[in-house]
Amino acid sequence: MPTFRLLIACALALWLSMAGAQDFVAVPALSAHVIDQAGMLNPQQRSSLDNVLKEYEARSGSQIAILLLNSTAPEAIEQYSIRVADAWKLGRKGVDDGVILVVAKNNDKALRRLRIEAGRGIQGTVTDAQSKRILQDVIAPYFRQNDYYGGLAAATTALTTLMDQEHLPAPTGKNKQPATGDGFSGWMPIVFLLFMFIAIIYQRSRSSFKYGAKGGNAGMILGSAGLGGLLGGGLGGFDRHSGGSSDGGGFGGGGGGFDGGGASGDW
Repeated sequence: MPTFRLLIACALALWLSMAGAQDFVAVPALSAHVIDQAGMLNPQQRSSLDNVLKEYEARSGSQIAILLLNSTAPEAIEQYSIRVADAWKLGRKGVDDGVILVVAKNNDKALRRLRIEAGRGIQGTVTDAQSKRILQDVIAPYFRQNDYYGGLAAATTALTTLMDQEHLPAPTGKNKQPATGDGFSGWMPIVFLLFMFIAIIYQRSRSSFKYGAKGGNAGMILGSAGLGGLLGGGLGGFDRHSGGSSDGGGFGGGGGGFDGGGASGDW
């Protein structure tokens, strides 16, 4: 009987926990470096910030994301941002060089409206004190003037400047700087080789009519062998991902870890 009551109590506690969790603000999917659910930026401003953060990730490998939402209630912004960090896993695995800037525009002051969540690997320069300074001295003055873009742009500059001082590992794999060449230019050698192959086939086809089917068959075999060698060499040096990142341009966390480092603030 006591065991049965214990099971009932555990089930009730679990049910209440799940019911309470349904009232929490959902963590949005990580779809971009800047996610604006509060309408604090116009499309051009959001795109501009997003591009800056994309370029920074390509250059350094580190990931920074900005989340703007109306409220985190009933949670304080610290609890909500930890859930975001756990879900997004920004930063490289083992390097832990991710940063999340959360803004809850309509939070009650008791819940705080600003939060910087710093990954474990960058807390040597993005310290709690430096995070607090960015919130109070960099972002807040702009936000008090309703210049949200100005505050976020200034915060991005301050964060990247600090992160560059960490001397983190160079980017590898999908974090490498994308190629800047025209995608079509990579196909030019292949087009040239195909043109040469067609010319060879045409020439040997004419020869086959002149010297007989045996010579024509030999010409086709030689032409095919030439195509295989030429195209094999061409494709071997062809960058099939020229003009874009190898992961198709999508954005996702790299498996970085967080431990609550950062700071909260208001304006």
